[in-house]
Amino acid sequence: MAGRVRDEDIALVRERTSIADVISETVTLKSAGGGNLKGLCPFHDEKTPSFTVAPARNVYFCHGCGSGGDAIKFLMDAEHLTFIESVERLAGRAGIQLRYIESGSAPARQQPGQKQRLVAAHAAAVEFYAGQLGTAEARAAREFLAQRGFDRAAAERYACGFAPNAWDQLTRHLRQKGFTAPELITAGLAREARSGSLIDRFRGRLLWPIRELTGDVIGFGARKLFDTDDGPKYLNTPETPIYKKSHVLYGVDQAKREIAKQGRAVIVEGYTDVMACHLAGVPTAVATCGTAFGADHIGVLRRLLMDTDAVAGEIIFTFDGDAAGQKAALRAFEEDQRFVGRTFIAVSPDNMDPCDLRLAKGDMAVRDLVARREPLVDFALRQVLSRYDLDTVDGRVEAMRRAAPLVAKLKDRDKRPEYVRKLAGDLGMEIEPVQRAVLAAAAAPTKGTAGEKPARPTPAAPAVDNPQSQVEREALKLAIQVPVLAGPMFDVLGPEVYLHPVHVVVRQAVAEAGGAAAAAGGAVWIGQLQDACTDLAAQALVTELAVEPLRLDGEPDPRYVSITLARLELGSVSSRIANLKSKVQRVNPVANKDEYFALFGELLSLEQHARALRDQAAGGL
Repeated sequence: MAGRVRDEDIALVRERTSIADVISETVTLKSAGGGNLKGLCPFHDEKTPSFTVAPARNVYFCHGCGSGGDAIKFLMDAEHLTFIESVERLAGRAGIQLRYIESGSAPARQQPGQKQRLVAAHAAAVEFYAGQLGTAEARAAREFLAQRGFDRAAAERYACGFAPNAWDQLTRHLRQKGFTAPELITAGLAREARSGSLIDRFRGRLLWPIRELTGDVIGFGARKLFDTDDGPKYLNTPETPIYKKSHVLYGVDQAKREIAKQGRAVIVEGYTDVMACHLAGVPTAVATCGTAFGADHIGVLRRLLMDTDAVAGEIIFTFDGDAAGQKAALRAFEEDQRFVGRTFIAVSPDNMDPCDLRLAKGDMAVRDLVARREPLVDFALRQVLSRYDLDTVDGRVEAMRRAAPLVAKLKDRDKRPEYVRKLAGDLGMEIEPVQRAVLAAAAAPTKGTAGEKPARPTPAAPAVDNPQSQVEREALKLAIQVPVLAGPMFDVLGPEVYLHPVHVVVRQAVAEAGGAAAAAGGAVWIGQLQDACTDLAAQALVTELAVEPLRLDGEPDPRYVSITLARLELGSVSSRIANLKSKVQRVNPVANKDEYFALFGELLSLEQHARALRDQAAGGL
C-alpha cells in the first residue's frame, strides 16, 4: 500500500496528544484516584461510569463494553474514522507535519493538502448546485423530488442540487474560486473535451452529494431528467483519490450514530430510498453508490455496528421482490458469513421499494416493512426450493443438493440442526438424507475462501480469577505500565511461565516489541504491544491492563516487582513439579534405573528452586 505514514511520526502524534483533552470534548471526566479519570462510556449506555482514562499512559478502557485504546483508536470509534484519518486529524491538532512513505508500484499517495483541496472543491460545488435547484431551469428536478414525496426541507436536509444544462457553468464558477483545472479533473467534477477545454461532468441532472463518514462531500450521484440526455439513468462520480465507490455508503454520515446506538443497519438500493427511510423513522438506512454491496461495505458497517463476537448487531437488506432483487438477496447471503451479527431481508408484499412504499402507504408502512424482516437464510432457502418441482423425486433430490450448502454455511452452528429439520419438512423428506447432504457440504472446500485458514478449536483457558491468572495479570500490568522499572526482571521470564492462553500471547507481544526493558512506556509502548498481538482478545487485554490499577497501595518499586515475578514463576515451577512427580511414580526404579534417577534429580532441583521462590515471594530479596 502506498502512502503509509512514517512510524516515528505516528509515535510523535501519540506522544504529543493528550488523550484526556481529546476525550473531554465528548465525555465528562472526573477523578477516579491513582491519577486516572472516569466517565460514562460513549460507546454503550450505562448509568455507573466504567469508562477509565489513564492520562499518564495516554490510553482509555471501558470495563463495561471492553472498548479501549489510545487517542487514535478513540477517534476511530467515536467519529468512525479510519486509522490514517485519525492520525491526520490529531497531527493537525498538535501541529505535526506528517511524512509519507511510498512503496511498491502502487500510485503515489495524494500529497499532503490534496485531499483538503478536493474536499473544498466538492463543498463549493454542493453550494453551487443547491443554489441552482431554485432556478427556473431546475423545475424538472423539483418536480421529480415532489413526485416522490420530498419537500423543500427534505431537499435542503440532503443538500440536493441541480446541474445546469450548460457545458462549463460549474467549471467556470470553481475556477473563479481559485481551483485549478487539474484539481477539477482529479476531483471528477470536470473532464476534458475533445477541444482540450474543460466541461462539467454533470449537466442537466438532479444531484445528491455523497459524503464520507466525517461528513465531507467526496462525490455526487446524478439522476437523468430530460429525454435529450443520452447518458445512463444514474451517473456517479468516477474513482478519485477521495472517492472509492466500493467503500462508500450513501447516507452513512447521517445514519452512523443511530446505527451504532441501535446496533442495526438497513441496506436499501437508492438515494431516494435512504431519504424515504430516514424521513419515515428508519434512521439507520444506507445505500451503495453505483455498485453492488460487497466486502468493503461490510467492513464499514462492521466498524459502525462494532460487529464482534461479543456484540452482534442486525443487518437488514431491502430488495425488490423481482428477479433482480432476488438475485441481489442471494448474493447478499454469500457475504453473510463476513458478519458476526444476524442478517435479515425485508421485501415489500407489493414489490415496492421504500420510497414508493412511503409514497403509496405512508411512513408507518416503511417502518412495518423493516419490522417484518425475516432471516436471510429463510428467504434464500425459499428462493432455492422455488426453482424445483418438489412433487417429483428428481426435483426434491436436486433441491436438497442445492439447498444443503446454504444450511452448511450458517455461522451459528447451533442453528444447523433446526434448519436441517426445517429443510427436510419443506422437501417432504426424511431427516437423515438431508443431514448427510448438509454434513457433506460443510466438509467440502468453500469457494471464495482461498487463503483463509480453518478455524482452530480454542483451548480451554484457566479461569481468570484463579490465583495464578491473577499473578500473571499483575506481572503483565507491570510490564505495560512501568516497563522501565519492571523490564530487567520481567524479560527474564518467558511465555512458558504463563498458563492463560491470552496472557501467553501478550507476553509474546512484549518480546516481539523488543522487551519491556527497552521500552519508554506510555501510549507508544502500548500501541507497539497491540500491533504485536496476534489476536483481538490480546489487543483488548493490553488496553485493559494499561488502565487497571496495580494490586498495591502507593507506587510500585523493585521489591514489589521481585515479589510479583517470584509468585509468577513459582506457579509455573509448581506445575512442573507436579508433572515430574507423576512421571517418577510411573517409572520402575529397578527396570529403568537411569531414567528414574534422572527424573528424581530434576525433581529435587526444582523443589529447591521452588523454596527459593517462596522466600522471594514472601518479601525476602
